[in-house]
Amino acid sequence: GTLSHGKLEEPLVNLKGFLLGDDQEETHRAADTVRAACLNHGFFQVINHGVDPSLIRDAHDGIDSIFKMTLSDKLMAGKKPNSPWGHSIHDDRFSLKLPRKETFPFGYHESSPDSVVHFFKSTLGMDFEPAGKVHQKYCEEMKRLALSITEVLAISLGLDRSYYREFFEDGCSIMRCNSYPPCQEPSLVLGTGPHCDPTALTILHQDQVGSSPRTHALVINIGDTFTALTNGRYKSCLHRAVVNRHRERRSLTFFLCPREDRVIAPAPELAPGGTRKYPDFTWSDLLRFTQKHYRADQSTFPKFKGWLLSLQDRNLDC
Repeated sequence: GTLSHGKLEEPLVNLKGFLLGDDQEETHRAADTVRAACLNHGFFQVINHGVDPSLIRDAHDGIDSIFKMTLSDKLMAGKKPNSPWGHSIHDDRFSLKLPRKETFPFGYHESSPDSVVHFFKSTLGMDFEPAGKVHQKYCEEMKRLALSITEVLAISLGLDRSYYREFFEDGCSIMRCNSYPPCQEPSLVLGTGPHCDPTALTILHQDQVGSSPRTHALVINIGDTFTALTNGRYKSCLHRAVVNRHRERRSLTFFLCPREDRVIAPAPELAPGGTRKYPDFTWSDLLRFTQKHYRADQSTFPKFKGWLLSLQDRNLDC
């Protein structure tokens, strides 16, 4: 969601030279900045990322129109039983007293070229076809950028640059639009408590409440899945969503995920002598854990590791 990393200023990574593909010096500079950020706290900003600013603006206009719908229309567009997708005013699957926020998540996979448009039309109605087309394009651009960033990450770890690109290429990603209403006492309400994302990479664009000087910058967070892929070397980013006193806050969040049956295990170079911080798991294992058993927070991964090991023990006893 809309992020606060405390007092830290996100390190800034200029992707221009890397994306042009002809500037080794700029590529190494980008990889060095990414390495330092990921060893330390797991987030950085990217500029010159190749995503058209007008597309980002149009995507924000699209989510404005969703969150400005009437309550009855929002209820019609609500999540259906056993589906993670659709409008939600907050999630009451867990008994925690959660602050109010609205989300509209949907899946994205390039193998179905019009799936986002279809989802918008079937969930929100024909009037939302143009917004669906914008978000379809936004997801395509986010996936393209996310795969490029996995190349920078691979270079930063001394791996073949396409190592992670191939790992994530055929995955189904998640897009989530978020809205946090204004609150007169922002210090008392966190839009979302401190947590790490269970996914691999998160690309976030937040509206400019608080007038960030870098309007077109995108924030990249490392998630728990990528931490496991690096054998714990790269930190997943602990962050929280914050609210504003006077205005609603809106954000666009794209989560890069591997294919659900893909086994999450580190490259041999990152586990010298076979020393492993985490057991093997599939992305669907972690997804099921965070959807059915445990709300993501700063302890998700240690708790998941314990849950996974207890399942494995039970299987051995059978």
